[in-house]
Amino acid sequence: MPPQPPSPLPDLIYGTAWKEDRTPALTELALRVGFRAIDTANQRRHYFEAGVGQGLAAAYRAGVVARDHLFLQTKFTYQPGQDHRLPYDPAASLSVQVAQSMASSLEHLATDYVDSYVLHGPSSNHDWSDADAEVWEAMRKERDAGRARLLGISNVSLRHLQQMEAARAELPAFLQNRCYARLGWDRTVRSFCREHKIIYQGFSLLTANQEVLQHPLVASLTSASATPAQIVFSFARTIGILPLTGTTNAAHMRQDLASRDVKLPPEAALAIESLAG
Repeated sequence: MPPQPPSPLPDLIYGTAWKEDRTPALTELALRVGFRAIDTANQRRHYFEAGVGQGLAAAYRAGVVARDHLFLQTKFTYQPGQDHRLPYDPAASLSVQVAQSMASSLEHLATDYVDSYVLHGPSSNHDWSDADAEVWEAMRKERDAGRARLLGISNVSLRHLQQMEAARAELPAFLQNRCYARLGWDRTVRSFCREHKIIYQGFSLLTANQEVLQHPLVASLTSASATPAQIVFSFARTIGILPLTGTTNAAHMRQDLASRDVKLPPEAALAIESLAG
């Protein structure tokens, strides 16, 4: 049986993509401001996972937080999604690559487990492949060995999920997708997640949806106590999305955390969800 989820699960995750040399300082800052969930990946092309570990270490030394109180999420990335700085031997089997990537992540993050280990996108945009099945089984072994508590998948379509289900594969605990309002806030995938009790993590909620932030409907809900970004994060939670934010601004970090206290009436959330039709 899969291990029980860590408690409590986060309601907002700090994303560390595209931070480069600022990664250690921004990770530490996010923890000092109050984030207790960090998302990274062992993909040097877009993430500096070792820098996340440096930020964690600084926060631990300063007594800001202890490892047991953090939710750490990292990812396995296929070689086509990497640059030359690979966290595994490209000549090895996919199963060995997963194990090597996990060992590298644990070293980067100075921990003996991660709370969530995510497949950073299937090998094909169209189908759940034999390669994905091999990688997923290897990730299950990492989880069953105690090196991950939960498993997830990112950048997936409804078709991928349906094919996983048809193959009787274990479904993920988490799904992480870029979430566009113009595509219905990923409505069909969210519906699958809701039906199968998968937690949907949404990223680029702000950067992918500037038209929503500027929409008169959102403006009408904005007040001295709620910014447009806070409205979007509150909306996301209302419709079952666990938001990620990657802001590099300390004030925005605090505002994003404070969005927990912004409560939207159901009719407002329905109206925002309907903006895309």
